[in-house]
Amino acid sequence: MQRLALFLSLVLAAPAFAAEGFFDGFDHYDRGRWSRSDGWSNGDWMNCTWFRDAAQVRDGAMQLRILPGDPVRCGEIQSTNEYGHGTYEVRMRTAAGSGLNAAFFTYIGPVHGRTHGEIDVEILLRDTAAVSFNTYVDGAPLNGTEVPLDPPSDSGFRTYAFTWTPDAITWFVDGQEVHRTTPGTPLPEAPQKIYASLWSSGTFTDWMGPFDPASLPSTLDIDWIAFTPLGEPCAFPASILCGGNPQ
Repeated sequence: MQRLALFLSLVLAAPAFAAEGFFDGFDHYDRGRWSRSDGWSNGDWMNCTWFRDAAQVRDGAMQLRILPGDPVRCGEIQSTNEYGHGTYEVRMRTAAGSGLNAAFFTYIGPVHGRTHGEIDVEILLRDTAAVSFNTYVDGAPLNGTEVPLDPPSDSGFRTYAFTWTPDAITWFVDGQEVHRTTPGTPLPEAPQKIYASLWSSGTFTDWMGPFDPASLPSTLDIDWIAFTPLGEPCAFPASILCGGNPQ
């Protein structure tokens, strides 16, 4: 009961809307910018539980891990603030393993007292040669697609990004546009929190593949995460807003 009360107090507290951009290279863990999910799972479709010790800064990177045990422990970070239109970027390297999901996304929803809005970058680690993009608008999935990755996500660090404007969302891999919403398609409107997570499922077998305990422990290494508000110029050399292939 105490754990549930703590969880509710954390997620129901309205985060501040942040118009300011940032670049976080994870030289240290910034408690003012991030919180670590701890002590719950998102539903029965997950077969792991969020634990703060599965999200740690090590060697200049945020490491999100899935660790064997009872329960299986998985890692997630979420921003303390909400962000709106602009460019969201992450440079990360996945592992491989059936039944595992590595995600970078924005989200707001009923747990925050709002309708469900979301913008997704997801890599299903059963096939690290593909990345999926999607949105949710008022709880309905829209704009979804899957594009190939060459080289695959577990071969080294790749940069994934999306630019969210009032009229469109455009996704990029290593600075190259790979997907764009169809003109006139409904888009998320409300500011959202930024998330990065690594989790597992034993029930989403058609989507994520059968869960393979032998693939644990597994790690998602995040070199950096950044947000640049819409209309702001290139803020750091590796940004897609500077052009070229970010490194």
